[in-house]
Amino acid sequence: MSQHITKPVYQKIAIDIANRIVSGDFSVGMKLYGRSHLASQYKVSPETIRRAVAILNDMDIVKVEKGNGIIIESMDKCLEFIKKYKDTNSLTSLKAEIEELINSRNELEKRIDSITNELIDYSSRFSKTNPFIPFEFKIYDNLDVVGKRISETKFWQNTGATIIGIRRQGELILSPGPYATFKNNDVFIAIGDEGSYYRIKNFLYDDTK
Repeated sequence: MSQHITKPVYQKIAIDIANRIVSGDFSVGMKLYGRSHLASQYKVSPETIRRAVAILNDMDIVKVEKGNGIIIESMDKCLEFIKKYKDTNSLTSLKAEIEELINSRNELEKRIDSITNELIDYSSRFSKTNPFIPFEFKIYDNLDVVGKRISETKFWQNTGATIIGIRRQGELILSPGPYATFKNNDVFIAIGDEGSYYRIKNFLYDDTK
């Protein structure tokens, strides 16, 4: 993944003010708002505004006059500053990075589904050699878990088994995750050790619990 270098906030503010001067929001000779107003506008501390203004002052874009505030001095210096510091491709690079992250996430999800599917297939074919035994259990409408999320019932903590799939209305849902909900007539697929079968049975179907 390409490295993305983030500009300091005060530099971004300086660039934004310079752009506003070029776009005509502020004009040469005009006095900028006070630092406290700019701090409120940009939602930063006065110190961050001070540093942003210091950059503009060093570039002769503005002049800080004691008792008179911040005066805009030069449009030409604004253009030089923007050309020097502004990354015109920053938005494009951010979008590209987001797309790259989304693609990576999608590939990861596909890989998880593939491995889970392979595990289910392997478990059903070679259960005698697999240390993790697959269990299928059906959900009925009178069970306490109906309507609750997997995480809400603390399924793993109570049974030691991990849910890896749900058969629902003829569809197999792989890797349902902790926020999947127990619904009537669902068949859940879980893996665990030999004792997990009895723990699942007691957890779901034991009326005395």
